[in-house]
Amino acid sequence: MTGSKQNTALSPSLEAQRYLANAKQILSEKAGKKDGLYADVKYVKMAAGTAYSAALLILDEYLKQKEGLKFVKPKSIEDYTNRVRKYDKRLLRLLTNVYDELHINGYYHGTKSVDTIQMGLNNVNKMLAFI
Repeated sequence: MTGSKQNTALSPSLEAQRYLANAKQILSEKAGKKDGLYADVKYVKMAAGTAYSAALLILDEYLKQKEGLKFVKPKSIEDYTNRVRKYDKRLLRLLTNVYDELHINGYYHGTKSVDTIQMGLNNVNKMLAFI
């Protein structure tokens, strides 16, 4: 079955990188850019949601590494922030920024701002260093 998807699971880091690459591809191929704004909000929302999912993958792996057998997947952003706060303030700041830039402004509000989305993508990329 050549051409089928791989059956091997990627490491959390590689999986998050794959999500980020997918988000960037959506933005470059579908969202359209002009004068610092994206043209099609539908694809901005899709890309922002994908990139935010990468951030959650990173956070889950980070918390697994810190909490070991006690790890239970967080159920809310408040749970993520409270638990990350215990371990690393820099990661907490990145999480807060990514939540605002990608989840709220990008996914929910559908911002057209290229700068806002790019900051979010860059911050998710910085989060990768924590796992």
